[in-house]
Amino acid sequence: MLTYPNFAFDVLHRDQNGTRARIGRLVTPHGTIETPNYIFCGTKGAIKNLSPMQMREAGADIILGNTYHLMIQPGADLIERMGGLHEFNRWDGPMMTDSGGFQIFSMGHGGVADEIKGRSNNKGRGKSLLEISEEGARFKSYWDGSILNLTPEESISIQRKVGADLIYQFDECTAYHVERSYTEESMHRSHRWGDRSIAEFERGHDGRQALYGIVQGGVYKDLRDISCEWTAEKPFFGTAIGGCLGGSTEEFYEITGWCVEKIHPDRPVHLLGIGAIRDIFTCVRLGIDTFDCVSPTRIARHGWALTKGGSGRMNLRNAQYREDKEPLDASLGIPASSQFSRAYIHHLLKAGELLASQLIAQHNVAVMTRLMREIRAAIKNGTLDSLEREWIED
Repeated sequence: MLTYPNFAFDVLHRDQNGTRARIGRLVTPHGTIETPNYIFCGTKGAIKNLSPMQMREAGADIILGNTYHLMIQPGADLIERMGGLHEFNRWDGPMMTDSGGFQIFSMGHGGVADEIKGRSNNKGRGKSLLEISEEGARFKSYWDGSILNLTPEESISIQRKVGADLIYQFDECTAYHVERSYTEESMHRSHRWGDRSIAEFERGHDGRQALYGIVQGGVYKDLRDISCEWTAEKPFFGTAIGGCLGGSTEEFYEITGWCVEKIHPDRPVHLLGIGAIRDIFTCVRLGIDTFDCVSPTRIARHGWALTKGGSGRMNLRNAQYREDKEPLDASLGIPASSQFSRAYIHHLLKAGELLASQLIAQHNVAVMTRLMREIRAAIKNGTLDSLEREWIED
């Protein structure tokens, strides 16, 4: 039976208002974090526009790297020779990597990323996925067009070389539009891939990493139940909820609710690829411990700064900020948020200066880390509902 001697997850406090919200302590070899928490995406080994030092200044506790992108460039072998991703990118805190499955299948099916997350977007893109078989996935590299294969064994091997603390089984993400029969077939294949991921993980297990299983099953409750039971019975350290989460926000919340009722109750629970503020409040109440999403730094590159209250964000490209002397948010206490006027950042955006994206990105990270700190405090104090009203305009 797999054990994780250098890892732990302890529930410290549960919401007294009848929800599943909880405060946890997640221990890893690179540090301990409190949950609920937000995992910032360093897709290709870097947070867009921000150094690890800037991430720390903004309050970030943990980041994520993407197996798919890192295997393509610069390659897992080089990262291993450089001492692992912690040494390579100089982030000294806890780190997570995904299995690579989501990127392969979302790129292979065009707009599947939007469908998985319950967004309506019919804009397709070029398909890179060539074949899914029992062995794994065969796809074309976006870097040089070469043909690559990713199997459960190779996914675990890559994640081991990258060296993140928290890693994932290999799985397939099905889209909303596929038939139930394919969703069921894919789920069972992901379970078999999960068994192979566990076996490969166990062969090289040295206590430096912990493995998460992934719940699949699409929009079908009976399939989700089967997948929840499968992950609970396997020797995973944590559980992730993945796959298609429906075609609407309501369906997304319903599916997430199904899963948290059935998964292993003592393991940390991660919700893959979700990170909007409203979704975080709802899913914290459902029992989610960690979230990841690229949105804080992605929207920064388009001039959007997150805010507490109001509409939740401001578009600094708008003319209304041309002569606005106010900083983004002086209460956050970091220079990006407190020492530069909105007018200056508006000017930088209009002038095409890269500093604009850097300042807004760090501000957005600081907003999200404050959100999670305040959520943890509100769970302890029983004030989650009133805190949500402070953050979200009805």
